[in-house]
Amino acid sequence: MMKVFLIGFMGCGKSTMGRKLAKQLGYDFIDLDQEIEKRTDTTIGNYFSANGEMAFRELERKTLQEFDYPANCIVATGGGAPCYFDNMDWMNANGTTVYIEMPPLALARRLEKGKEKRPLLKDLNETQMVAFIEGKLAEREGYYKRAKLIVEGINLSADALSALIIAKD
Repeated sequence: MMKVFLIGFMGCGKSTMGRKLAKQLGYDFIDLDQEIEKRTDTTIGNYFSANGEMAFRELERKTLQEFDYPANCIVATGGGAPCYFDNMDWMNANGTTVYIEMPPLALARRLEKGKEKRPLLKDLNETQMVAFIEGKLAEREGYYKRAKLIVEGINLSADALSALIIAKD
């Protein structure tokens, strides 16, 4: 039985890599943000705007910690999930945490495409986005670095990641 929690900044590839990894290992894939959207019947952005960040973080924690996980699964978490309450401790106690690490410029380039769907980024140009990401990473890195496994996100393949996870277990 293995639960793998993918953590890292938005745009690092948690959902994309999670889907590939789950398929390769024959595990279920769970996208925490999608589960929250199903439960609230709205988008994360709309929920965030209507209820504020703390209400969202409470809901995120509840969803993370009370979800009925299958025995073997890959879970893509939201970028901020590890940084609130006891979420990081909970994930480390209940599975293997993997931090997909990427430099700010690479994240900004990836996020440029879908930034209108991301309330915190939609009005920023590339320079502002890189500065925003650097600031957020400075706040979050202490949480992210508590992951059981830290991997470089650029050119990361599902094959390489599954080998690392299996070796770690």
